[in-house]
Amino acid sequence: MQDAQSPGELERLLTEHGRDLMRTAALLAGSRQDGEDLLQAALERLLRRGRRLDNPEGYLRRTLYNLAADGWRRQGAWRRKLVVIGASEPAREADVTAAVDLRDALIQILRMLPPQQRTVIVLRYWEQLSEAETATALGCSQGTVKSAASRGLRRMRELASPWLNATIER
Repeated sequence: MQDAQSPGELERLLTEHGRDLMRTAALLAGSRQDGEDLLQAALERLLRRGRRLDNPEGYLRRTLYNLAADGWRRQGAWRRKLVVIGASEPAREADVTAAVDLRDALIQILRMLPPQQRTVIVLRYWEQLSEAETATALGCSQGTVKSAASRGLRRMRELASPWLNATIER
């Protein structure tokens, strides 16, 4: 067993990847506050691990996904927890109403997916991980990632069709 992660290494990791990790945690948890708690719990697990890791960011991401899934199973109320998450950068358009409506509709549809499909969609399309990276992060096969993504996207299209039809009619 090697030495524990040094404080300098942890600071560097959070400086380089903290914003992305926080965004992922907020998306998985449903709110920024719950995301902060989720990320803190993942960091505590990293520190308690007591030995160096070759890929501490990957360990943190996988821990985030596992903790979020545990929370969904434990509480059974994950659908009610998701709120509209503000854009990470201010919009440059004069009228951002359409963008806010689209983001809100997307988040509402995303929260209707089962936990595995939701996690795969977040990893593949928000985090832009490859199928292999997503499979590694979730500890499953690439085939599982492909099928969950396919089913999730199909379900999102089904759920979005009434909203899209109403938007087109305007």
